[in-house]
Amino acid sequence: MTPDRERLHDSLDGHVALVTGANRGLGRQIAHDLAALGATVYSGVRDPEGSDVPDGVTPLPLDVTDDAQAGAAAKRIEEDHGRLDILVNNAGIVDGWRHDILSVPVDLLDRVMATNFRGAVMVTRATLPLLLKTDAPRVVDMSSGMGQLEEMNGHAPAYRFSKVALNGLTRYLHGEYNEKGLIANSVCPGWVKTDMGGKNATRPVEKGAETPVWLSRFKAGATSGRFWRDKEPIPW
Repeated sequence: MTPDRERLHDSLDGHVALVTGANRGLGRQIAHDLAALGATVYSGVRDPEGSDVPDGVTPLPLDVTDDAQAGAAAKRIEEDHGRLDILVNNAGIVDGWRHDILSVPVDLLDRVMATNFRGAVMVTRATLPLLLKTDAPRVVDMSSGMGQLEEMNGHAPAYRFSKVALNGLTRYLHGEYNEKGLIANSVCPGWVKTDMGGKNATRPVEKGAETPVWLSRFKAGATSGRFWRDKEPIPW
């Protein structure tokens, strides 16, 4: 289905969203844009007191590598609203770009996988009962072209492996829960000017957030279980 044929919510008024890693960069912009569309947005951050979340967004203590915090965040949202409409698994870190599989330190490999993949799994696990209380819940997994099997290349193995695994989570959620209404998609935001992307990146953060926010607006019956870039499906 082409972008202009997807069924979208024009407004997210009344919708509840959780964006992980939302105190800077892409996560912060996504949280800002969802709030601008009318959503009630929770920003999962490791340090709520010292975080820079957008106006109108509620910070929640959420280190995605801490299972107890994932559970507590879900409980807070349940107490406040009784449901969750949108989950954006955005929190992520990168290993050294110049590493190969022989040089990447094992502790770094474990840390990247724990944040980028396991963290997304555990936050999804904690919030899934709330998502399934709504008619067409959306899960948006912030992946990368560096995890695209069709164009897999060298360097940054931990980051690449974590994004391949994250895409697997997307496909699993689609296969397991789409019949219950869940809409799960992965997205590559492109090379974005953030702390992770670096100063040489080619895209402003507003452009990188565009497709994740668009996926967050999907209505019941919209496309699920795909990998997207610039509102177009791309190969896994």
